[in-house]
Amino acid sequence: MTGHSSTSDDPADSPAPESRIRRLSDRTVDRIAAGEVITRPARVVAELVDNALDAGATRVSVAVDGDGTDAIRVRDDGHGMSREDARLALERHATSKLRDGQNPVEAASLGFRGEALAAIAEAAGRLEVVTNDGGPVGTQIVAGGRAALGGGSEGDATGDDAERGATADGVGTVTDAGRARGTTVTVTDLFATRPARRESLAGPSAEFARISALVADYALARPDVAFTLDHDDTETLSTPGTGWSDAVLGVYDRDVASRSTALDATERGALNGTDDAAVEIRGVLAYPSITRATRDHVRVAVNGRPVADAELERAIVAGYDRLLPDGREPVAAIDVRLPTGAVDPNVHPAKREVGLRHGDAVAEAVRDTIADALTGADLRRRAAVATDLETALSPASDDAPFADVDPIGQYRDLYLLCDAGDELLVIDAHAAHERVNYERLRRAFAREDGDDAPGEANPLPDAVATLDPPVTVSLTSAERAALDAHGDALRRLGFDAEPFGGDVVRLRTVPAPFGRAADADAFRDAIGRLTNGEPPADPYDPLLANLACHPSVKRGDALDRTAMRNLLDRLGECEQPFSCPHGRPTVLSVEESTLAAGFDRPSGD
Repeated sequence: MTGHSSTSDDPADSPAPESRIRRLSDRTVDRIAAGEVITRPARVVAELVDNALDAGATRVSVAVDGDGTDAIRVRDDGHGMSREDARLALERHATSKLRDGQNPVEAASLGFRGEALAAIAEAAGRLEVVTNDGGPVGTQIVAGGRAALGGGSEGDATGDDAERGATADGVGTVTDAGRARGTTVTVTDLFATRPARRESLAGPSAEFARISALVADYALARPDVAFTLDHDDTETLSTPGTGWSDAVLGVYDRDVASRSTALDATERGALNGTDDAAVEIRGVLAYPSITRATRDHVRVAVNGRPVADAELERAIVAGYDRLLPDGREPVAAIDVRLPTGAVDPNVHPAKREVGLRHGDAVAEAVRDTIADALTGADLRRRAAVATDLETALSPASDDAPFADVDPIGQYRDLYLLCDAGDELLVIDAHAAHERVNYERLRRAFAREDGDDAPGEANPLPDAVATLDPPVTVSLTSAERAALDAHGDALRRLGFDAEPFGGDVVRLRTVPAPFGRAADADAFRDAIGRLTNGEPPADPYDPLLANLACHPSVKRGDALDRTAMRNLLDRLGECEQPFSCPHGRPTVLSVEESTLAAGFDRPSGD
């Protein structure tokens, strides 16, 4: 990617006396991944934003007309370029981001190919670069179509030069320009020379949606930089460059921003066991009450560059563990900072992917860091409750929740009503008991660290009931195959079944946490989870979550004050007391001020 930056320069420095842009030798060019750089308008935006960030910009403005083929303008306040650098920047394989002969993996920029501006100029009807490196006069260069160096044949370039009035060096028209330090690149009539490419694009809405998602990716990967995005002269996104919370507010809304937690952690020794190979993990995590139907809102960046990395996306989701409701995905943006040399930024023609030397170790560090952050976070799910009949209550939480909470009654033989000072807490007794049972099972079966797990050499805990007489259970052939394949896992959970002819088994023991025995349906459900698809990485976890449901209190189970108090105390001891194992909330909160407002009464009266 052609660059107008030098990552080692300070924006306040005086103009450098020597050229920042260098032509790369053929040997170095051969080491750079090849491929078409400009395939759609979003790629133009990505290349130009990369340039701006590598130039040390603190403000980046993107403006798009139509689907992006009409016009794209990216303006930054970075280092800018001298006139000579601006001329060189339109040549292929001329860059400030790599020294000749340097290993591309060692580059500390956002990736490069040394051809972006040249490729954009070749694909566009017109490319205008206005730049200033801090001198009294800036530079304007206009090129387009095959007028850029490296485009078309020599004869074609001569003809285009004559038509466009280009200078002898073939770059295009070069004139003085008034501009403060920084660079503005305007691309108009994209794919004017490639009608087939233009016709292959999606509709205007879809193409702009790609651009909007891309700019949002950058805004969340670099919350220290202010971004704006305009579409047809209307501002659609704006972030102030003042941190994660404000970036989330600009990309999403106040609800998501208020129910998120920032992440800033360093995992030392995660790559090779030494402190000099640390993994820095920064970002923002929306609370589990904020979810989406798809994984599009799980954003990954590596060293400040948005990338698509399925393994890191899975690690982020795994960090949320069972806090998420079934079938829902989190809202999260993570920037993983790795040492130079641990990342190959140039493995993908469009730079959308990177190569990680220690990919598994990085993914594990991301998963564990997110899990720790969410365990220790104040997962407050609190909002003003509307007084109409249409708006649902919002889940509520606190990180030391129930020590001073007094149960005052039970509604519909399911919901506990509790006095919490300025709040009325409504607790789903089944969901709360389910969470308690789940964490009890996790601890009892020693799955947290993988040590001393029950098995042939480790007797099962005493939370197991013997069925007398045994219960016969008919299984399908698939269920019987799952039982044969995962019998050890089921025995460790407390299910002991023996063949009883054909696909019938006799169930002798079942788990009995809290002395409440699971039934044959729990056994069938446990087998069903293993029958459908591949077992998860930890096959016990979904079984335990499912098992925790069966013996938990249900609607119609009346609880006296002592039982309510015990349930609150046990729930408060849980690592994640504010959701059941399936991700549903356990506690709702209604503030006293909300009730007062509903009755037109001053709060506190």
